[in-house]
Amino acid sequence: MPQAIKTESVGTVVVAGAANLAIAVAKLIAGLISGSAAMLSEAAHSVADTTTEVLLYQALRRGARPADSRHPFGYGKESYVWAFFAAMFTFVAGAGFAVTHGVTTILVHQHSGDYLISYIVLGVSFVIESISLSRAVRQVRRESRRWRTTPRRFLRLTADTTVKAVFLEDSAALIGLLLAGLGVGLSQATGDEVWDGVASILIGLLLLTVAGILASNNLSLLVGRAVPARLGREIEQELAELPEVERIDTLLTMQLGPDDILVARRSTSATRPPARPSRPPPTRPNVDSPRGSRRSATSSSTPPDRCPAPSARPATPRPVRARTPAANPTRPEPRAGPPGRGAPGPRG
Repeated sequence: MPQAIKTESVGTVVVAGAANLAIAVAKLIAGLISGSAAMLSEAAHSVADTTTEVLLYQALRRGARPADSRHPFGYGKESYVWAFFAAMFTFVAGAGFAVTHGVTTILVHQHSGDYLISYIVLGVSFVIESISLSRAVRQVRRESRRWRTTPRRFLRLTADTTVKAVFLEDSAALIGLLLAGLGVGLSQATGDEVWDGVASILIGLLLLTVAGILASNNLSLLVGRAVPARLGREIEQELAELPEVERIDTLLTMQLGPDDILVARRSTSATRPPARPSRPPPTRPNVDSPRGSRRSATSSSTPPDRCPAPSARPATPRPVRARTPAANPTRPEPRAGPPGRGAPGPRG
């Protein structure tokens, strides 16, 4: 096989198929010998179950193929197609034959043969069907513990149609054996074959109910069924715990196969876009000056303490002009004496 198939499901299907095949042969022989309508209906029931197991095995094999370019999500949904075919075969071959033969028996009232062989075959068939059902029950209980739910809820919501089909068919087989034994016993006790025909019709209605449940379940999965509500909440909780997710707005799920789920979400991101950097103020163009070209510190984006120092130029010495003391109007200016003589002293 191109991909590993669930070993437990394959084993359940194989055991159920082998048991149904052996039981179908025994019921057919007993029905032909005894002429019981209920036994022949049970033979048709077992033939339908055997064909169903073959189709379910085909569903497991085809649905387990890996994904490719044409089927990127795999072939899981193909298993539901084959399971739907199995349900329809049970509906047509099993239920149709049982109801028709029961009506014929009631109208004709014919029975020829021995009742003992019917009881023997019914007893052996009950034991074999019980063994097959016990395996299916163990798998259902194991899977229900794995998903932390009850077996009844698991059977109602599981996407593994093979386990569900085997469990329902084996349960219906045991109920059908009880109905067949009751019909044969009442016919023998009363001598009226109408009870045999009524048991055959009841077996047909039982098969019709099982086929309807399986067909409806497979159609729902083919259309695209969401995962159970509790599993959907667990998926949403795990996604909400991601650091990049702030809020989940929409969550969509769909079963792609017994073990495959498609999840699509629309959420609000927790990371905000970075703030846009502020644009620096426009700088004025450089202006040439007689003292050199330099950039104004007030118009530049460079901080004042980091502005480049103006270019140093050698200082040009300036002439110093001596200031003459102002004349004192109250004091006459001293006169200059003859050369070689000092200034005249004050007069006495």
